[in-house]
Amino acid sequence: MTRVNLDYKDTMQQEVVPSVSDDANFTLNRFPSYKIGADNVIVEVNEDSKVPSLKEIVAKETAQLLEQQKRLSVRDLAKKFENGLATAAKISDEAKFREAASLDRHVLLKKLRDVLESLRGRVAGRNKDDAEEAITMVEALAVQLTQREGELIQENAEVKKLANLLKQATEEARKIVEEERALACAEIGNARAAVQRVEQAAFKEQKLVSRNFEMQDLEELMKEVQEARRIKMLHQPSKVMDMEHELQALRIQIAEKSMNAIQLRKELAMNKKLDDNSPHLYDLDGSESLGSCLQIILCTNSSPDISNCSIQWFRILSEERKKELISGAIKPIYAPEPFDVGRYLQAEIISNNKRVTVTTTGPIDPAAGLGNYVEAVLMRKADTEFNVVIVQMNGQDYSSNSIHVFHVGKMRIKLCKGRNTKADEQYSTSMQLCGVRGGGNAAAQALFWQAKKGLYFTLAFESDRERNAAIMLARRFAFDCNIMLAGPGDCAPTENISS
Repeated sequence: MTRVNLDYKDTMQQEVVPSVSDDANFTLNRFPSYKIGADNVIVEVNEDSKVPSLKEIVAKETAQLLEQQKRLSVRDLAKKFENGLATAAKISDEAKFREAASLDRHVLLKKLRDVLESLRGRVAGRNKDDAEEAITMVEALAVQLTQREGELIQENAEVKKLANLLKQATEEARKIVEEERALACAEIGNARAAVQRVEQAAFKEQKLVSRNFEMQDLEELMKEVQEARRIKMLHQPSKVMDMEHELQALRIQIAEKSMNAIQLRKELAMNKKLDDNSPHLYDLDGSESLGSCLQIILCTNSSPDISNCSIQWFRILSEERKKELISGAIKPIYAPEPFDVGRYLQAEIISNNKRVTVTTTGPIDPAAGLGNYVEAVLMRKADTEFNVVIVQMNGQDYSSNSIHVFHVGKMRIKLCKGRNTKADEQYSTSMQLCGVRGGGNAAAQALFWQAKKGLYFTLAFESDRERNAAIMLARRFAFDCNIMLAGPGDCAPTENISS
């Protein structure tokens, strides 16, 4: 086999060999390395056999992505797909670059073959054989280059297909990421709203607990102060205690004198009736003052039983002697209320078509110190609380005997137990408030309250003084709101509002 001598250029005249065209693009600044294999096949020498091809790299990365898809998050998967898409773009660019280089190689081989053909026609002998062998090698190299171009075209098609798949997968991953992000944002918003609601509820609960603790501390402090004052008063008597004792003694004396005056009035009335020779069948028993109970009693054994009689109570103005019917007062017992102060009370008894009347010996006296207490103390407060027990609700007996709180405010009246509110109404023309008209000895401690139409209560207070104070205070606040607060059928004069 003839060997190609690389030093044949020394035997040629330089002016005979034409120069290579400038259109050739030598991207590597040198010819690639070739060797002749079996059957005169030119094989390109791989200088670095350890470097994998781009196709293998793409296949390897694709396998890694498919392998890690199950354990990667959506965001990481989208990032990997984006990296794969960038790699595919890079491979596509390199394929384009290879196409350009292949074109340059075809141009170079054509020019080299033309040069060798021109050289073969000018040389003879051994040099001509070498030129023909070189032409054969160039033609074999062109055939191999054509085969390599076919493989490159197929590889480019696969790369484009893989790039399209990666691009589609990237778009799908991006959509999944957007959906997951929207769901995550919605869940985060719901979680924040839930946390905010929990924080608000905790804040309210903490505020309520702290307020309860403050109220308990304040009550304990007030008890301690009162106990300290009591102890101080016991060990250090003062003028205040002396004045209180004197006032108490004066109150007792005034009450005794009032009872004596009432008794004298009754005796005078009895004497008048005896002088008239009229039968005296019934009489009124009890103190004629606010906070007491008046009861119709039998004067003789021949008097008809009071349970078989029809009874009606009236108010009588001392000046005009005008009778005013007290609606609902049809029982033998009647407890005067603040409207009755300064007026006579009369009970009309009808039995066997006979009408008998009994009248108080004088107008009803006010409770000692109650008016000043309401004006000087209770009127200064925005809201006054009274402990009560609900006796009846809407005419039906109330099952529970638990203690409720009766709030009398400047604008409204409220009945509640803790957070459970039975009634809470502003002063209005439909509201009614008065003492209980009838009942037993506890009538002096009970009142009737109609909060609105269809809702009314009978309430029992701890004492008659608290009941009368609540009535007077509520009527005064209602009067400030241009509302006349009275009982059923009452006509409340202005002078009795603050009595």
